[in-house]
Amino acid sequence: MAKTVLFIGGTGQISYPCVAEAVARGHKVSVFNRGKRGDALPQGVTSIVGDLAGPEYAELAKHNFDVVCQFIAFTPDQVARDIEVFAGHCGQYIFISSASVYEKPARHYVITEKTPAINPYWPYSQAKIACEQLLEKSEGLPWTIVRPSHTVRTGLPIMMGDSDIMARRMLEGEPTIVAGDGNTPWTLTRSVDFAVPFVRLFGKDAALSEIFHITNDRAHIWDDIQKAIGRLLGVEAKIVHVPTDTLVRYNPEWVGPLTGDKAWTAIFDNSKIKSVVGDFSCAESLDEILAEPIVHLKDRLAAKRPPKGDFDALVDRICAAQAALG
Repeated sequence: MAKTVLFIGGTGQISYPCVAEAVARGHKVSVFNRGKRGDALPQGVTSIVGDLAGPEYAELAKHNFDVVCQFIAFTPDQVARDIEVFAGHCGQYIFISSASVYEKPARHYVITEKTPAINPYWPYSQAKIACEQLLEKSEGLPWTIVRPSHTVRTGLPIMMGDSDIMARRMLEGEPTIVAGDGNTPWTLTRSVDFAVPFVRLFGKDAALSEIFHITNDRAHIWDDIQKAIGRLLGVEAKIVHVPTDTLVRYNPEWVGPLTGDKAWTAIFDNSKIKSVVGDFSCAESLDEILAEPIVHLKDRLAAKRPPKGDFDALVDRICAAQAALG
């Protein structure tokens, strides 16, 4: 049955394909954001321009949407306001959290929704955990929590830093860094593949007061991911392996995305989401997974190639020090 659906966000890395999928499934879709992204919304989508902190945000409650999809809340105060605005005024509130909330290293090499949500390393993940906890304690708001893992559409998957700069380095024959020995399995999911099971959650009673991750069933090691990026760019990736502990000493800001996430094995069991929405498939080959991000990258590089700067200097310094070890 068609639902009235509000996307808060709707033009981002993950949300844009979800909007398109919702429209394709016959839902009546509205999108609330600041109206500053360039991507044209699918035909039939109603655009509501505003700000999360603005007085117009509370007016959304009057629409009594069947489903509200919150893609751009990152802090507990934002979710607290959503609880205040939408409690009693929507049939299902879906909060986009993150698979980075899971305990690292996981107690079992396959991550399920029962894996504890503990991340002492990354403030981003800690804030998402706090948002989840607020929802679980809330009253009057039927909620569903969804945890995407590393989802790709416009950006290339790298371990830290600016992906366009890393790609430019590959194209110029310069070394790039992979944390650890490069053999850690990591799961990549195309946004367009994520969108299918996500939209199937709409209006599902079995999804209320439940947490789901939605990811690919297949993982690839980091070396293979970087080599595939190089191959698709027509060059050979010159990978330098550096211990995670060493990297975060060079740049303490990397402790979150590395020690708190990408340095660990990430393989997911998707049986819970499939038990509610049915089976779904995701692209498994790296060539297919990376095809869309490569197109977007080439467009960006053609428009403006990122200049050399401090990040390049840091990468060169780390690679030189690692090479000096012999």
